[in-house]
Amino acid sequence: MGRLDGKVALITGAARGQGAAEARLFVAEGASVMLGDVRDDDGEIVAKELGERAAYMRHDVTSEDGWAAIVEAARARFGRIDVLVNNAGVFRIVGMTNTTLEEYMRIVTINQVGTFLGMKAVTETMIEQRSGSIINISSVAGLQGSPGTLAYTASKFAVRGMTKVAALELASFGIRVNSVHPGFIDTDMLREELGATAIASMQGAAANVPNQRLASADDVAKLVCYLASDDSAYSTGSEFVVDGGLSARM
Repeated sequence: MGRLDGKVALITGAARGQGAAEARLFVAEGASVMLGDVRDDDGEIVAKELGERAAYMRHDVTSEDGWAAIVEAARARFGRIDVLVNNAGVFRIVGMTNTTLEEYMRIVTINQVGTFLGMKAVTETMIEQRSGSIINISSVAGLQGSPGTLAYTASKFAVRGMTKVAALELASFGIRVNSVHPGFIDTDMLREELGATAIASMQGAAANVPNQRLASADDVAKLVCYLASDDSAYSTGSEFVVDGGLSARM
């Protein structure tokens, strides 16, 4: 038996990185998964790899209509939605004085507003079912400040706070809401942001982690799987950190 047998999950940002790792693990643990992303080629490849218990749909997390459409598609294909993983997000390293309003709003709209719209979109379905698990991917940047990440940090602190409010409002309906706070994760998004200095920068970052390595997307996926499963039935409104001990010394 899998830990997620019979469950249906909707995962955003699922075409690569953490989202794809979560989708693969969820299917391996018995779930059916609706993958959403704007990277259509990558998303279709992952869904095809996972077989009949997975489907891909183009999905912009900043669109309320887009959320309604993907929720309807997931219910039509798989009958219900038990788990939402708000995984989609963007990351930039840029100083506060060099951050334009346009860039600030782009990051906040995707990371923060997208999470809000996702929680709102699945709530009606989960209330009908009297059960559900919503997992919002925040960051260690949602726990502490870091130079060069003002917009990103603002969005991730917001995700952390929204998670707690939603958990309180939805607990009586059997819906759990938790946030996950990864540290340095070796993903394509991080490598792209670091550019030509990616390898050296990541090696330097790993040296500052007590566990002496960066996390893999699979490290995060395993924690998300726990929160999606009934093993975490008594956990809601909580912060789950997966950072190799990085925040322990802050």
